[in-house]
Order: sequence, then C-alpha cells, then structure tokens
Amino acid sequence: MVSEVTIAQAVADRFRAGEGLTRFFGITLDDTGADLATISTVLGDEALNGFGAAHGGVIFTLADTAFAYACNIRNVATVAQSATIAFPGSGRTGERIVAVATEIAVVGRSGTYQVIVSGDDDRVVAT
Repeated sequence: MVSEVTIAQAVADRFRAGEGLTRFFGITLDDTGADLATISTVLGDEALNGFGAAHGGVIFTLADTAFAYACNIRNVATVAQSATIAFPGSGRTGERIVAVATEIAVVGRSGTYQVIVSGDDDRVVAT
C-alpha cells in the first residue's frame, strides 16, 4: 500500500510542475505530509511595498500556495472557498519566510486550514 506521505509528495510535485507563479516568486516546497505543507521563499527587493516591508500580496501568495499544497495532498482537486489573513508582523528584504499550512478539519467537501507565515527569527508575519 502506498503511504499518505508518498501520495502527498507525488501530488505536490505534479502540482508544482504546472505552476508558474511559484517559480516566479522563487517558492520552494520544503515539506509535505498527510495533513500539512511547508513552503518558503527569500524576499527580494521586488517583494517590498512602498514602506520597505514585504508586500502583503506576496505574503498572501505564499500563504495561499501553502494552503493549496495542503488541501490537495489527497489527490482530489480542491480550491479555496474563502480566505482571510492578518499581518501581525512584516517581512524584510533578504529574509527567508516560511509558510506552514495545517489541516484543521475536513467534513465532506469542505476543509479548514490554518496557515502561519513566519520570519527568520520565528516571529509571526501573517496568519
């Protein structure tokens, strides 16, 4: 029998091969499992807003991408129905930020996921 982790990795690899935005943002898939996905990127100058902090759209893209990997790991095509984000911190140029998406609950065709984006020093950048 094929393990959930093996299926998750195969689905993530196939999913990543079809994406252009993750390559554009330099997003790497660091880990995937039966109920989570961890991805990261290094923030370049092009990722900054007018205040010199990471642009919220870049942070949201990272969080949304982690969610996409986490909710599709069972090899069933899934998309978001809604999403909200809070930015208690900010990212800085040159910093590696990490998004960890964790499955909270799946009931029928609906699921709930938590995504936490953190900076180099483990401070929370977004949830």
